[in-house]
Amino acid sequence: DVQLQASGGGLVQPGGSLRLTCTASGFSFPVFDMTWIRQAPGKELEWVASIIAGRGKTSYGDSVSGRFTISRDNSKNSIYLQMNDLQPDDTAVYYCARGQGIGAYRAGQGTLVTVSS
Repeated sequence: DVQLQASGGGLVQPGGSLRLTCTASGFSFPVFDMTWIRQAPGKELEWVASIIAGRGKTSYGDSVSGRFTISRDNSKNSIYLQMNDLQPDDTAVYYCARGQGIGAYRAGQGTLVTVSS
């Protein structure tokens, strides 16, 4: 079974940083593009960032570009999301997903990030 376990969320003050980790299992991780998606309370899913297999080219949603960085370590079947200059609007449950874009396949509960003073 495909499993995607996200971790690293928590409470952080505005302007702070967090690093999320997603560990994958149940499929051949290195050949898949991977994505972070988030859902704020009462809002629809929002695509955050994607990283392709192979060369690892990255892409970002407009709301996080310049503040967030997605990366991957194929030896650990993991992707990461370094989040800097966090703002209250970044408060959401963050999910990792297999594939690209908002329709990427999610499997797992996600990790909650709360930005508040």
